[in-house]
Amino acid sequence: MTDTAPLTRPQLRRLLRDARRALTPLQQRQAARGLYRQLAQHPLFRRARHIALYLPNDGEIDPRLLLREAQRRGKRTYLPVLHAWPRTHMVFQRFDAHEPLRPNRFGIAEPVINRKRQRPTWALDLILLPLVGFDEVGGRLGMGGGFYDRSLAYQSRRKGWKKPLLLGLAHECQKVERLTQASWDVPLKGTVSDGGWYLASAPEAATCI
Repeated sequence: MTDTAPLTRPQLRRLLRDARRALTPLQQRQAARGLYRQLAQHPLFRRARHIALYLPNDGEIDPRLLLREAQRRGKRTYLPVLHAWPRTHMVFQRFDAHEPLRPNRFGIAEPVINRKRQRPTWALDLILLPLVGFDEVGGRLGMGGGFYDRSLAYQSRRKGWKKPLLLGLAHECQKVERLTQASWDVPLKGTVSDGGWYLASAPEAATCI
């Protein structure tokens, strides 16, 4: 995609979700391997000790190869968990290999809630976020629930905050020319797709959820 100006945010979200859903199982596997090659040996991934990822849903690019690689290297890995109340609250909880999962209210698999295994966002080194659309300057279009923005709001208000490092993950077909930014959006370092890296060129580059 290139010019997205005529589209509203919901229209763009539907269009990009349809695009990633249309990928065949083979294309999804190839994209997952391409994403792994982009990130697995990168210094940002290698240096991180506490990494939050996600489990793919609705055609999202699959980061499970990276999840297993991080666990193989002895890194601590975390998945997002939704709280029953308040319903807009999301936290990151430690996840180990072969740990049981259950579907949340959106049907997405997550660990069984255990507050003792949860880690505050400021204590994470790297968060790999899902997205619906992205641009080349750190813009991110999410599913519209705002869970990540709310979870990271405290960090975004800290002057000069450096961690956790936020990287969006996406299929190359989810790239657009430019996304509108809002005052509450949390800045991304950039986005990594199966085709390459798109690092934000300006500190004010923001997510769009």
